[in-house]
Amino acid sequence: MVRHPTLTDLGYENAGEGLRHPVKKPRGGELTEPDKAFNALIRGVHGVAERANALLKVTFKALRRVSLDPAAITRIARAALVLLQLEHGRTA
Repeated sequence: MVRHPTLTDLGYENAGEGLRHPVKKPRGGELTEPDKAFNALIRGVHGVAERANALLKVTFKALRRVSLDPAAITRIARAALVLLQLEHGRTA
């Protein structure tokens, strides 16, 4: 099975291969510059995704409590993002 790296938050720490989460500051130490840059990247991507998710839930109330197959939800969310793009000119 091929695993694609997935950016996550610290809630997924030690959850398995392929999950990339922010680097924690060592106890009594500081983060290195590469670790700080990696954390900034994850925050930036996470912020865009959270904004798009919020827009979807506010604009399309039907997406608040969806219990469909994940593939179906993905298709619906993609269509909704296209509509948001057309209406707002952006999704983030």
